[in-house]
Amino acid sequence: MESKRVVVTGLGAITPIGNTAKDFWNGLVNGANGAAEITRFDSALYKTHFACEVKGYNPDDFFDKKTVRKYDLFAQFDIVAADEAIADSGITPENTDFDDVGVMLTSGIGGVQHFFNEMKEFFTEGDGTPRFSPFLITKMIVNMPGGVISIKYGFRGPNFATVSACASSAHAIMDAFNYIRLGKSKVIIAGGAGAAIGECGIGGFNAMKALSTRNDDPQTASRPFDLNRDGFVMGEGAGCLVLEEYEHAVARGAKIYAELAGCGASADAYHITAPHPEGKGGILSMQRALADAEIAPEAIDHINTHGTSTPAGDVAEPIAIKEVFGEHAFNISLNSTKSMTGHLLGGAGAIEAIACVMALKEGIIPPTINHFDDDPQIDNRLDFTFHKARRRDIQYALSNSFGFGGQNASLIFKKFQ
Repeated sequence: MESKRVVVTGLGAITPIGNTAKDFWNGLVNGANGAAEITRFDSALYKTHFACEVKGYNPDDFFDKKTVRKYDLFAQFDIVAADEAIADSGITPENTDFDDVGVMLTSGIGGVQHFFNEMKEFFTEGDGTPRFSPFLITKMIVNMPGGVISIKYGFRGPNFATVSACASSAHAIMDAFNYIRLGKSKVIIAGGAGAAIGECGIGGFNAMKALSTRNDDPQTASRPFDLNRDGFVMGEGAGCLVLEEYEHAVARGAKIYAELAGCGASADAYHITAPHPEGKGGILSMQRALADAEIAPEAIDHINTHGTSTPAGDVAEPIAIKEVFGEHAFNISLNSTKSMTGHLLGGAGAIEAIACVMALKEGIIPPTINHFDDDPQIDNRLDFTFHKARRRDIQYALSNSFGFGGQNASLIFKKFQ
């Protein structure tokens, strides 16, 4: 069977540095910083008092009051980003058969805060009679945003959610890519969200010592590849891409942002949270993405790294990049957009895919902010695009997403010709 080309025809985002895809991109280019004191709950008794929250979001701007009660915040973010991407793509019943439109929206841990709130109420209130919200399950499960979008628009194609922690939305994009190029769908809405800034999310990640505790200086706490990094900063929001068969997009006169050229997936087979110290899983996922795209390593101009600002992860990924790309690694413009957005968990891969798409389209590498001191464990001959954005003609960009459990995804986007 002939493999179909897959292109990106719509983008949507809601992030800590911009509540649309356009504003998100502008925030990245300008080195915006999403970190601030937590407002979602009183964090005084927690080890971390800050996060990268979405600013200025009012659910009443997107949902009626009856509807908003049905959706956890992660689902709201997924739906808002998907609505924007669908509108941006211009698909309609007149130019697209909705039987051929799928939805693959996801999250890393879904409605964890909603579940926490329900359990807290169950154990602290009432007369002992079991009482639960009728939305307990549907607000919690990861696949619900995809179901909501299909119902809203009438999309009857493949509809499911992949879950692989911080790699979830990158794997969703990968699944969508494979369905389209195998001829099983014409269009798929793909992406993911994270919304775990609450007692459960902050407390849980604090307990595993994954979060930064730089409470005296939240704005510089997310510092990927810096000597004094001390953990990631929790972010929230969502990203969504409309992926489409190239010939279908051309036939309906769609604007095309970029082409998705190849994908790779792997497992570290090492530890439930720590990356393999030699980056073995990352090496495999990047090598497989290059093979899938049928390009040489020297074709890659830019890598949006996983770059979370954790002590172990930020050492392992550069090792993997050097192993895969050899001397060419020093010619690649690397960055970590998490220095600005924090870590959106299951939504990270989607917003970073959008960042790669826009970098290709605009010829700009967004910066890695908050770098102060080089780490001797990291080869600082590598170009991490510290401090400010840089113009560069980019033909191929790679995005890495590595999840707890050692589950890895690498996506390669190509400048559309």
